[in-house]
Parts: sequence; structure tokens; C-alpha cells
Amino acid sequence: MTDKNLRADLEIIANWISPDQQVLDLGCGQGELLSHLMTTKKIKGYGLEIEEDAITECIKKGINVVQQNLDDGLSNFEDHSVDTIVMTQALQAVKRPDLLLDEMLRVGNEAIITFPNFGHWSCRAYLMFKGRMPMSDTLPFSWYDTPNIHLCTFKDFEALCYDKEIKVLNRTVVDNDLKDNWAIRLWPNLLGQVAIYHIKKR
Repeated sequence: MTDKNLRADLEIIANWISPDQQVLDLGCGQGELLSHLMTTKKIKGYGLEIEEDAITECIKKGINVVQQNLDDGLSNFEDHSVDTIVMTQALQAVKRPDLLLDEMLRVGNEAIITFPNFGHWSCRAYLMFKGRMPMSDTLPFSWYDTPNIHLCTFKDFEALCYDKEIKVLNRTVVDNDLKDNWAIRLWPNLLGQVAIYHIKKR
């Protein structure tokens, strides 16, 4: 089922989640994805969020949400207590993405993660010709006020997965409009702006 109001990247994520699962959304925002999954796939959804206004919106939608900083880890969740953990556009903003990745795959049987690609050609060109930290639609902040403290490329992330013996189940690489095309599929690390990875422990 397609929801015309759902962001394209969230639609891709939704297609990777089976009905009746338990889903934990880290940094769930206003609960857009969880609300969609609860309606269309009858999942049991939980969210973690730090912003009070977003938490209020989740509660209005009937979503179970806990106010929690992702940098504090997931020690309040038991091993393999959910089917799938989702984290969109937050991996690059946490203090230790490698440790949070471990925690996600301890708590969840599978995980779905999205993040911006610092290896995109526009970032490379920005650095080469301007000699300054790149700014773009996917990376709109200056170096001194950005929440993105651990920028990486798709190759960096896949190298981390290899080191941690994490299997990539699905991968989609999209442009700034959250759509893919043949060129992005051919040169994902050069032309892709946002990555969507579906992973699990080997």
C-alpha cells in the first residue's frame, strides 16, 4: 500500500518490514513511519525521541514513545526484544555510531538505517574548489553548528559492517529527492546522496 503523504525513503523502509512485527524507531520524530506501519501492517510500534513537541505529536497518534537520548544507548531494552529497529538520518549525529550499531543489533533481530553520503560528487567538488566543509540540501549546516559529527561515505559504512560481521540484506541509494536511477545504481558512492541499509548480524 502506498501512502502519498509518506516520504519516499520511509516508503522504501516500510516495504522492508513485514506485517505484525515489533518495530522500534530511534529518533522517531512525530511518528510518521510508525503511524503508517501501525495502520497498514498492524505492527506493534515503539519510538524513542528527545524533542518534546515531537513526543506530543506521537502521543496524539497513539504511539508508545519514550523520551530518550540515543547517546545514552539502549540498555533499557532486552536482547532481541524487537523484530526491527529503524533509525533514519541520525547515525551521523550520535557520538559513537559504531557502539549504537552494536546496540541496535543486540536489541533488534534486524535494523534499517539511513544516512547522508559524504562521498557524493558535490561534496568532493565543494572541498576541491572551495576548500571548505561542504554544505548541501542533505548537509545544510555550517561546520561549527552542525549536528552531524560523524559524516561517512557508503564505503565507510560497508567497511564498518564488514568489520562487525554485519550482513547487508538490502541497500538502496537515492538522490536528494529520495529517488534512485540507473546512474546511482552504477556509481552509488559517487552519485548517491542518501543511503538506506537493511542489516542483521551474520
